[in-house]
Amino acid sequence: MQRVLFLWVLLLTLALPAAAHPVPFSFLDVQLTSSGIGASLVIHDFDLAHDLGVHDADRFLDAGFLADQAVSIRTLLTARLQIVADGRLLASEWGDPEVLRDQQSLRFTLRYPSVTSTPGRLAIQASMFPYDPAHETFVNVYENGELTRQVILDRAKSNVEYFTGSSQTAAAVVRRFVPEGIRHILIGPDHILFLVGLLLLGGRPRRLLMVVTSFTVAHSITLSLAVLGILNPPSSIIEPAIALSIVFVGFDNLLVKEGRDVRAWIAFAFGFIHGFGFANVLREMDLPRRALGWSLFSFNFGVEIGQLFVVLIVASSLAVIRSRSEKAGRYIAAAGSVAVIAAGAFWFIQRVFFPGGVS
Repeated sequence: MQRVLFLWVLLLTLALPAAAHPVPFSFLDVQLTSSGIGASLVIHDFDLAHDLGVHDADRFLDAGFLADQAVSIRTLLTARLQIVADGRLLASEWGDPEVLRDQQSLRFTLRYPSVTSTPGRLAIQASMFPYDPAHETFVNVYENGELTRQVILDRAKSNVEYFTGSSQTAAAVVRRFVPEGIRHILIGPDHILFLVGLLLLGGRPRRLLMVVTSFTVAHSITLSLAVLGILNPPSSIIEPAIALSIVFVGFDNLLVKEGRDVRAWIAFAFGFIHGFGFANVLREMDLPRRALGWSLFSFNFGVEIGQLFVVLIVASSLAVIRSRSEKAGRYIAAAGSVAVIAAGAFWFIQRVFFPGGVS
């Protein structure tokens, strides 16, 4: 479907050479080979004239005028088109522009001499002509001559990440998604509160390890199913269900007596729901198709690191308090459980009746 759209845009561009304002598109082709990176950028003279304050856009179709404006053009475009390879901003070398008179456009050829092999991760940022809110940049990425990715960049989305098929891809994906997994668990108050609720009653390290492991196994299963497209419940169901899981844990803490500790089973059952919540975040990250397994593993591994960090702090703090005063430990468990119930109930109401306010 996207290739059809690209073709339609190209035909429309060719069909409107005499329009007062050509269709608001730029075209960027990025070529990746075993010897490095090259790019081709096509822009309309109208857009260039607007941003450089030239009243007659057709002057840019004149070779002499184009040569006079070479420095200004490259300064303008270099600031608006950036390519980062494996975390390093690349310096570009611009060739002389080619005049596409029939299209009222210019084609620029770019080289990146500092790159001598295919990188693992590429980040392309293109905000070519922000004065026009309708302007879009159509990006094609080629690997060894094969078209492997197409994306449209605009004011709302000005950058895209691309993971290549090189041997460096796995390392690049790990570096990208492990921190994202850690970040998500640490800034996700609902997931943290669910874990805290499970830990409030304390217990031996082996028991707490079973609780956390059960949660990990369950959410890993549904995270994988959702990202692979096998099972995808809507977030309108998952988010309120996550809130209810928090309420359930709080009530279980208050109602449990000296009976059997079923926290591991609770963690396992509700872990399935939380896994779908993790997947909703991961899907928004534009996952690399060629390294889907690595991105899934890395994000989940990051979640476990963040989760372990939370568990160690909470469990250790509660253990210290109980070692000094068993009574204080019981009070904290009760008060904490009430707070967990209140927060979960608030999120449930918010997510069911005021979904626009969900963070």
